[in-house]
Amino acid sequence: MSGVFEEFDVKNGIVDRKLRFALVGCGRISKNHIEALAKHAANAEIVDVCDTNPAALAAVGEVTGARQHNQLSALLASTTADCVILTTPSGLHSQQAIEVAAAGLHVLTEKPMATQWADGLAMVKACENAGVRLFVVKQNRRNSTLQLLKRAVEKKRFGRIYLIALNVFWQRPQQGYYDQAKWRGTWEMDGGALMNQASHYVDLLEWIGGPIESLHAYSATLARDIEAEDTAVVSVRWRNGALGSLNCTMLTYPKNLEGSITILGEKGTVRIGGVAVNKIEEWTFADADPDDQNIQEASYATTSVYGFGHALYYDNVVKVLRGEAEPEVSGRDGLKSLEVLIAAYRSSRDGVRMGLPLEL
Repeated sequence: MSGVFEEFDVKNGIVDRKLRFALVGCGRISKNHIEALAKHAANAEIVDVCDTNPAALAAVGEVTGARQHNQLSALLASTTADCVILTTPSGLHSQQAIEVAAAGLHVLTEKPMATQWADGLAMVKACENAGVRLFVVKQNRRNSTLQLLKRAVEKKRFGRIYLIALNVFWQRPQQGYYDQAKWRGTWEMDGGALMNQASHYVDLLEWIGGPIESLHAYSATLARDIEAEDTAVVSVRWRNGALGSLNCTMLTYPKNLEGSITILGEKGTVRIGGVAVNKIEEWTFADADPDDQNIQEASYATTSVYGFGHALYYDNVVKVLRGEAEPEVSGRDGLKSLEVLIAAYRSSRDGVRMGLPLEL
């Protein structure tokens, strides 16, 4: 983290009033951000909302009571916000983030941060040059189940890790999902099962497993009428020698079945399953640890693949903007999972093994 950001934290933390947010994109995921910020009402508020769809804009405007705009440029010209939240189609994130940074405002973007590697790099550069924060939403990291798993890895409870397997077996119907918006499933604006739906699980490959040495991917569009893939598999070798895979499909019949991660190690075996890594199904280690007492309470019921991590994610955002913490997921942290995604797409397209990092 650069010294510029460290100096910014000390001198410009906002502590004498509520933090002000503007929300750009009033579609499916915006509800999670509205509900998350409502839980931080003592310290944060939404002052502006923006969408090109009049009906969606009016609906969110009514819920939030915020000023409504149909163009980002109009919002930026008059907003009093400190940070702009981007919940727009993924292909728009880069240019919008650059525009927001040029206006001197912090940026918080939903996953994936971009659909192209160059666009992700441009976002980070623009925000760093402007001296503003770039937050990338990775709310699944805050799941109680994954927090326990992360600590187990950090404590080296597994000994040597041999294999990591992730499965994302979900259902996204043609009419009930992809046909709802023309940009869904397109290469330019969305990507496919890997880039969109499995993005948080791609993030776990590096966040849990550590730096990746290489990968090889296959993808296919088997049933949905979209440009990008509805099914993909990725084989992975980590720098620590572990092997593993990510398997994902949006064709599971008849509904979402599983979002899971399994780790097999020298001294431990863990499987976190459920529909969205919300249930600890196996937790066995050679050596005991106080965390073992928290297994049952860490699991939780959910009907949503999003989980409940957005409000917890905003805990950190609020603290950072108040000058009290460093970001848990900065723009450069977000680049790590984007790099894996881009490597997987290039591998599938060209039929080659991809070494990481993409650039040296």
